[in-house]
Amino acid sequence: MKLLSSKINSGALNFALLLQRVIFGALIMMHGWPKLMNFAAKAQNFADPFGIGKTPSLILVIFAEFFCGALLLMGLLTRLATIPLIICFCVIIFMIHAKDPVMEKETAIMFLGMWVSLLLTGPGKYSLDAAIGK
Repeated sequence: MKLLSSKINSGALNFALLLQRVIFGALIMMHGWPKLMNFAAKAQNFADPFGIGKTPSLILVIFAEFFCGALLLMGLLTRLATIPLIICFCVIIFMIHAKDPVMEKETAIMFLGMWVSLLLTGPGKYSLDAAIGK
């Protein structure tokens, strides 16, 4: 009957937060890496939803996807690192792909849900934030 218990196991919760950070941090870094490595080519055709220019828009996305993803992977400045990602994915969902069917933006919606979840919960016990905070 322990499987049906609603009692929260803190060890399992902290391990789940570690898995979420590492998996989603690594996955989002894999989206940012090609943009970083092919910056000049990507900048020419990149979306500019706010009218600030294609290059600044690409820089902001690379910062969010690659560098904030790396921070999440390490569990360093976790809550702060989720904010650029939340903004980035809101832009993707509600501006870039606004007219697309939900099934075409499903992955972006799942990522957004994860970033909001990590913003609310924090990094958990197995993180640099927790180690520094002690």
